[in-house]
Amino acid sequence: MTSLPFTDLPLPQAMLDNLTAIGYQEMTPIQQQSLPLLLEKRDLIAQAKTGSGKTAAFGIGLLLKLDPTSFTPQALVLCPTRELATQVANELRRLARFQANIKIITLSGGVSIGPQIGSLEHGAHVVVGTPGRIRDHLNKGTLKLGRIKTLVLDEADRMLDMGFRDEIKQIAKETPPSRQTLLFSATYPEGIQALSAEFQRDPATITIETRESPLKIQQCFFETDRDERMQALQRLLLHYRPEAAVIFCNTRQSCNELGEFLNNQGFSAAVLHGELDQRDRDQVLVLFSNRSCPILIATDVAARGLDIDDLPCVINYELTRDADTHTHRIGRTGRAGREGLALNLVIPSEGYKVNAIMQALQAEDPDFLPLPELGGEHPAPAAMVTLAINGGRKNKVRPGDILGALTGTSGIAGASVGKIFIFDFVSYVAVERAVASRALEQLQNGTIKGRKYRIRKL
Repeated sequence: MTSLPFTDLPLPQAMLDNLTAIGYQEMTPIQQQSLPLLLEKRDLIAQAKTGSGKTAAFGIGLLLKLDPTSFTPQALVLCPTRELATQVANELRRLARFQANIKIITLSGGVSIGPQIGSLEHGAHVVVGTPGRIRDHLNKGTLKLGRIKTLVLDEADRMLDMGFRDEIKQIAKETPPSRQTLLFSATYPEGIQALSAEFQRDPATITIETRESPLKIQQCFFETDRDERMQALQRLLLHYRPEAAVIFCNTRQSCNELGEFLNNQGFSAAVLHGELDQRDRDQVLVLFSNRSCPILIATDVAARGLDIDDLPCVINYELTRDADTHTHRIGRTGRAGREGLALNLVIPSEGYKVNAIMQALQAEDPDFLPLPELGGEHPAPAAMVTLAINGGRKNKVRPGDILGALTGTSGIAGASVGKIFIFDFVSYVAVERAVASRALEQLQNGTIKGRKYRIRKL
């Protein structure tokens, strides 16, 4: 499909200018196929993977229908996880810059409901949240959905897998029948069709090819015993030495046990699963995405919605029971034409899983390799170090303020500063390991916008 520019669509000039400013030049396939239908206010079922540009597709459609003068929820986006809800809300805020005073709030579990109630009392145009927390607000009467124009079910297949069907039904009943309903799903199980039949009116259906080119991902299998799996993983990490890797486990317990083992062996590894509170989850994702912690150990539910650019390696510590899920796991590497590496540990009884994976990928026989020998190698330290600042968005701290405080008079070079993340009451900045102590001292002895903040190294 030939890529088309956004100027081919009947969009306001202010929106087109903003799309250009934030780096959107040409439409992705999902945007190209769905946006004309969305602008016609059609209901839609779209099958597309994470990272395909679907958030911008439904975001452009729902933002154009908002009445900025009415501070009442007019669009609702349901997501399966807190991470995805946060990611979607942030992207919608970028897309909404073309128009002043658009308020977008996130309602998800893992944080106190009190501040969320306060935010709702001040009004909002767009609500992004998880089904459980949205239901909680409906039950408390703190959220009204009677003026919703657009309802989006993002990653609907995962919400069904997580058992949210009843919550979705309850939420949909609170919205007007005249709403536009958009259903986005990475896979298309039978439950999606049933969900659509309940909530949609004559929906258009779009399917975007999701299979990664086998030439872009080198996939290798290694046989090991269940009792030796941790040591086998250690060998792979020391042999391949990826700059960053997501390691998938099937359970929270496996994540915790593996995280403890790897950190005891000198690796820098963080664990991501549903038991973490929101602050800890945010911090784990910051450390991984800014290269301060190169290894992320996660379950599929926790990792759903992660959009990490240029991920060089995915490791399946435990093979998934579902071939489609395996495809989504390894599809996080080898993106945008880059080469990716997928390493898989297999115990002898899992041959049937490997066969199912090969069949799903329409690939030839799996490439089984011997485990590399464990020599005298040691894990390399993370390239970056993260500094935490006890001030954030609510304190009017901006990335430029932090960068200026670090690189000011006698400061460190701007090239030594990595990603900066701003949350409501805390900010994180990554700096090269070689200058971490100097950067910490610079911030501790200086000010940010004329104010002193508590700084600590993570």
